[in-house]
Amino acid sequence: MCLTLLFVQLFSFFRPCSLFAAPAVRKVSLIPLWSPQAQFAGYYVALDKGIYARHGVDLTLLNGGAGNSPVEALRSGRADFAVMWLPTALRHRNEGVRLVNVCQVMQRSSMMLISRKSSGISSLQKMNGKKVGLWEGDLSIPPLTLFSREGISVRQIPLTHTVNLFLRGGIDVSSAMWYNEYHVILNAGVNADELHAIFLGEQGVNFPEDGIYALEETVRKDPALADAIAAASLEGWQYAFNHPEEALNIVMKYMLRAHVPANRMHQRWMLNRMRDLIIPGGREGSVPSGILDRKDYEAAGSSMLREGLIRGFPEYAAFRWRGDVGK
Repeated sequence: MCLTLLFVQLFSFFRPCSLFAAPAVRKVSLIPLWSPQAQFAGYYVALDKGIYARHGVDLTLLNGGAGNSPVEALRSGRADFAVMWLPTALRHRNEGVRLVNVCQVMQRSSMMLISRKSSGISSLQKMNGKKVGLWEGDLSIPPLTLFSREGISVRQIPLTHTVNLFLRGGIDVSSAMWYNEYHVILNAGVNADELHAIFLGEQGVNFPEDGIYALEETVRKDPALADAIAAASLEGWQYAFNHPEEALNIVMKYMLRAHVPANRMHQRWMLNRMRDLIIPGGREGSVPSGILDRKDYEAAGSSMLREGLIRGFPEYAAFRWRGDVGK
């Protein structure tokens, strides 16, 4: 069975009527977490190749990044759908924003804690009392949860969107994303065997990252639209993985339009790592399921509850649109 046919069959529940009638075209906007880059290749590919249009969606992709909060875009009505991390969605849901998960794109956490072997920091315990670079806001939730669980107290140093502080020795440990900052550090001339890297997911803190979210009222008003967005987005990701160089051409085009510095080698690394993170097990022939794993959801919610970051979190079926699928 060819990969394309297998992919269609595996997520066909997202579009039960698409084989029988052309869907009505609806104007929709989606905002990624950040500026155009291969982290969001599937969405740009699906737009550029007309995949959203075939699913009855006239999509506008907004620019994310500094000053463009996905949650605020949803609340204000500027966006209908948004890419965000589960901890962000849970925190805002706890504050009264009725967010639901429409499609869980990234199946594994990509967050890392990196130190130089020369520093002697070769384990989590040896980070105690050290200067650790953390991004502010929701991106600090996973590492702080891990430190709290292990009884580790660190000196928190705010990170910007560069790795310069780590490269210049200003911090002992840096947060990094496998698909992004880790590769930037390698490109700066630091060899992989000079680094000690800890994946948070391998430490039991597998907080799901990039997922597609919407307000509950949006999906209840038009459930077929939510299904179409999920199906088209997953199809876009599969096309990107099957045609990586074409996908990179598309991503680079949108990066240049947004006046974002574009490095094809780095974007290729990012796309390859997204494949590892999205496709379950990274197995050839597998496809992204789009389902928020119940165990990951409940583990993240319980951890945030213990840390006092939220007062409670909804049942899985109430938070995951089409929550009966994949139970």
